[in-house]
Amino acid sequence: MKYIKGKKTTSLILITTVLISLFAFRKDTVFTEYEIKEFSFKGHDAKIVFPNKPNPNNYWIWRARFWGHEPQVDKALLEKGFHVAFIDVSNLFGNHEAVELWNEFYRFCVSEYGFNQKVVLEGMSRGGLIVYNWASKNTGKVFSIYADAPVCDIKSWPGGMFNGDGSPEAWEICLKAYNLDTLSVKTFDDIPVYNCVHVAKAGIPVMHVYGDADTVVPYAENTKLLAKKIRGTGGTIELIRKKGVGHHPHCLEDPSPIVDFILNSVDYKE
Repeated sequence: MKYIKGKKTTSLILITTVLISLFAFRKDTVFTEYEIKEFSFKGHDAKIVFPNKPNPNNYWIWRARFWGHEPQVDKALLEKGFHVAFIDVSNLFGNHEAVELWNEFYRFCVSEYGFNQKVVLEGMSRGGLIVYNWASKNTGKVFSIYADAPVCDIKSWPGGMFNGDGSPEAWEICLKAYNLDTLSVKTFDDIPVYNCVHVAKAGIPVMHVYGDADTVVPYAENTKLLAKKIRGTGGTIELIRKKGVGHHPHCLEDPSPIVDFILNSVDYKE
């Protein structure tokens, strides 16, 4: 059917909008045993999973990347009464815009749902960028950080300026997101390997899980440097090494060490 100006054009626009909405808010298939809200927040996909029996303190964990991938920790915490929150800012690579969006989403979660004023942060891969960049500017709002094969330096990934694989396509997007080029990025310091000192000084406990065969986000270029900086500033960080494991899969088959770390950080009581 050929559509022309007028009612038919309007109808086509409405139909297209409905179809886009249906695809954009397809029902989640990972947390089917829980109530979940999926919505758009400031133009970004967002999700909140509600525990079947909420903890009286309204604890929550904020996942920064790879929604639903290896959800062992999230599900274990849901059983402890935690909520799980997510907003997709992946293509902003933790830049100022991403931090501002997280500020707004944080205020929304706390005011709309009464979540605890402090949150546990979960950063997988590039999710490490926004987790640390946000935490370094909001230290009073963070219980702890669990990071898994996290990007701690954009020069490592997606830049590939050292020994890591890098990603030319993502690197181009990343540089634009930060308004940097291949020269100015060399002295740019608003990245986790530098701003983690604010996390350390605030006494926020940190845990990193990493694979020692990771060539995408190499340990030596990311977690190793960040851990040295945190410890040198008087902070604490626990490292869990996965022998012979690359960038994927994230998490642990038995997530107990991670879950225990998080529960201890919030002083959880049954």
